[in-house]
Amino acid sequence: MSELPTHFPGGGRAWRGGVIGYPLDSLYEEVAFVAYHFHWPHGEVMALEHAERRTWVERISAINDRMNEQQEP
Repeated sequence: MSELPTHFPGGGRAWRGGVIGYPLDSLYEEVAFVAYHFHWPHGEVMALEHAERRTWVERISAINDRMNEQQEP
């Protein structure tokens, strides 16, 4: 298997097994969203793999959508 580059145009970096150049604003939003709704500590949410954190964001959003639909007259 060929080695991945460690530097990319625009300043992105590669982390072993991680996402390359994931926008920091999106990361903060996801962490805040999961922590707020599940009351999980910051470190626990940050320790989640990207795909797992995105799954929790999607599931929480689906729950919120269902709850909001039930509250509409």
